[in-house]
Amino acid sequence: MIILIASVLINYFHEFENMSNLQWLLFLIFPMIGAMYYGANFFSARYNLRSIGWLKPFLIGFVWAGVTTIYPFEYHDVLNSTHHPVTILEILLFLKNLMFISMVAILFDIKDYASDSSSHLNTMVVKIGLRKTILFVVFPLTILGVLTFLSYALVHQFSLLKMILIMIPFFLLIIVARSLKRRRSLMYYLVAIDGLLVVKAAFGILAAMVTS
Repeated sequence: MIILIASVLINYFHEFENMSNLQWLLFLIFPMIGAMYYGANFFSARYNLRSIGWLKPFLIGFVWAGVTTIYPFEYHDVLNSTHHPVTILEILLFLKNLMFISMVAILFDIKDYASDSSSHLNTMVVKIGLRKTILFVVFPLTILGVLTFLSYALVHQFSLLKMILIMIPFFLLIIVARSLKRRRSLMYYLVAIDGLLVVKAAFGILAAMVTS
């Protein structure tokens, strides 16, 4: 990994040299947040992000959405030595991905509810309970993610088929969340929750193959 990063920096040194302050901010903020989450603290122990249990899913969603949504735009700009302003549509796409991944992370917290509770890790599920988490957090934010995507899709004039393909993982997420109101086997958690990521990728590829 270090060799790969060094190779990229050497090969595209002049392109990186011409990056704007905003581009550097967008380039660095996601790995910095990820590093702080995993213990590389730049301030003090009081600001250890991993210890803030309720914030954990949104940090994971933030970093994931940044790498998969913002980085492709930045990569294009760096290679072509261009600077384009961050648009509302890019922000909507970022928020859509952030919502989905954050909700999947919350479902993993539901799986780990017993161990987190005994370890006194105050995740959202531990703090407000399983049913309230599903009803007042997962459902509303998943719907918000769908509405955010619809705003993006309508502006870009996506076809109905393309919109349906991209929205299917969100609806499956709601179904899986609803099924977690009662205790399930470990295998169910792993297949159902991990499967959401595979399904999202698969339907995303199918949607990309649909013209307009």
